[in-house]
Amino acid sequence: MYTLVFLSTRQVLQCQPAACQALPLLPRELFPLLFKVAFMDKKTAVLRELVHSWPFPLLSFQQLLQECAHCSRALLQERPSTESVQAVILGLTARLHSPEAEDGTQPLCRKHVLRVLDMTGLLDDGVEQDPGTMSMWDCTAAVARTCIAQQQGGTVEPGLAPTPVEVRVDLRVNRASYAFLREALRSSVGSPLRLCCRDLRAEDLPMRNTVALLQLLDAGCLRRVDLRFNNLGLRGLSVIIPHVARFQHLASLRLHYVHGDSRQPSVDGEDNFRYFLAQMGRFICLRELSVGSSLLSGRLDQLLSTLQSPLESLELAFCALLPEDLRFLARSVHAAHIKKLDLSGNDLSGNQLVPFQGLLEAAAATLLHLELTECQLADTQLLATLPALTRCARLRYLGLYGNPLSMVGLRELLRDSAAQAELRTVVHPFPVDCYEGLPWPPPASVLLEASINEEKFARVEAELHQQLLASGRAHVLWTTDIYGRLAADYFSL
Repeated sequence: MYTLVFLSTRQVLQCQPAACQALPLLPRELFPLLFKVAFMDKKTAVLRELVHSWPFPLLSFQQLLQECAHCSRALLQERPSTESVQAVILGLTARLHSPEAEDGTQPLCRKHVLRVLDMTGLLDDGVEQDPGTMSMWDCTAAVARTCIAQQQGGTVEPGLAPTPVEVRVDLRVNRASYAFLREALRSSVGSPLRLCCRDLRAEDLPMRNTVALLQLLDAGCLRRVDLRFNNLGLRGLSVIIPHVARFQHLASLRLHYVHGDSRQPSVDGEDNFRYFLAQMGRFICLRELSVGSSLLSGRLDQLLSTLQSPLESLELAFCALLPEDLRFLARSVHAAHIKKLDLSGNDLSGNQLVPFQGLLEAAAATLLHLELTECQLADTQLLATLPALTRCARLRYLGLYGNPLSMVGLRELLRDSAAQAELRTVVHPFPVDCYEGLPWPPPASVLLEASINEEKFARVEAELHQQLLASGRAHVLWTTDIYGRLAADYFSL
């Protein structure tokens, strides 16, 4: 839905040359809507001029591209247009090189100087992009090129330097882009265009390169560090973690392969694990911790006890958790604060089931997001867990993909979940009824790879849909789509 003001603004921008000439005459209150319309409709000339003459200290994508009173479209939930993002960067560059910026004067109607361009929050869904949209990789590269070019533009005379602008971005880096991004971060030091990273995601990056990159980041701006597919192990992490721990205001830390298995101790491994734990105790603002694919059997208490504040998001996927790990978590200070919990890949069907149920009861008051993919939960275990699960009255998301559930179990879950008024998404497995000749109990790999009877599954979908309609819950999404960006990021909860 669009308001008359929005439609009028869109009409004004149809002729870009005339719109650019009119900008100095327009009230500054119209600039936010002008920006959204220009970004949406790829009015690149207008976008450049808007950034060049922006009348406020802050230009934030998250504020300007969200759903607003004039337009219900939330552009942050879409892949951004390459043309629009590049136009914003060009407008910033033009602003820094404009005569007004260099001699310190501004038009009389523009009393404020742009201090911060916040480009964080752009959608990055990991899906192959079309040529007209920009991924986070592309955005990182575009901003980095601008920083390098700004530094290579030469020096200016004293007193004529433009007012510095801080550019806040979420950065993604891998082996191929590391040297380029490192040069951009170095170039931004002392430059009028200062690169400031909010969320860093480093993939398949050698240890020494990860350390070098961390040393270049602003400690006051960094919110999240996400190290993926690096195979660091405890030895590598013991080298990197002190450099991460200097970011004492870090809110989210995502690591992988923290091997602290108490069943296979070694002298070097124990020393590295103790050092890692000591460094983890330095964080004072940590709220999210992800240690997926880490061997933490019997060691979860040591890891979580070192933290200075309760976690609100904890991801322990494929961590080979033991019953005592789940019992500790249920008794810990973290349980009463957890909003997002991921236990995927941990076997919850045997001795872990009762401790898991106790954990759900302990987290019931706060839990919003629960991921249980490939936890070997069959109908018997699910039905036994439903009383504890339905006490999680605030739950919005439940992930059960890859579990050997039948249509009987799904029916019971759908019926009992009616008590959870805030539930919006259930990612469920293909019922075992829809497979032919499954071994029992079926391994998760079989459930993920075996073919299903499409006709049987169509009947299942129809039945689930009818039950949702009959119970007045047509707004609740029941799906088998695990790639649909349905799982919420911690910061969006």
